[in-house]
Amino acid sequence: MKTTTEISIFIIEDDPHFRETFIDVMSLRGVEVQAAGSAEEGLEILPGCRPSIIILDINLPGMDGLSLCRRIKSMEAFKETPVIFVSASTRYNDPRDQVEGFIAGAAGFLPKPITMDRLWSEIEPLVNRR
Repeated sequence: MKTTTEISIFIIEDDPHFRETFIDVMSLRGVEVQAAGSAEEGLEILPGCRPSIIILDINLPGMDGLSLCRRIKSMEAFKETPVIFVSASTRYNDPRDQVEGFIAGAAGFLPKPITMDRLWSEIEPLVNRR
């Protein structure tokens, strides 16, 4: 089992409050977090880091999270990196609508609002498998 100091997370989330809360909570767990506020910023930063997992908002301005996930999964360095989608859209509360995210390459799909403990419970097993 990996210790939290061995886990790094890259979050692409346009909601600054959610992003900062996530960074603060994960930092308290000893997890390294890098963040971007848009798909474009994420694509600029991502090649310079090696995250254990990527947390991706599905409703991003500009390029949406589904398209971004497909782009990330097409990069050789990130083919095996798990992606978890988070979304405030009620459209994605139904597992039938989540299929789109899984086809894009996601390993998980969580509706907002979400507690940080619940999000961690999704992150931990994925990074421990790697």
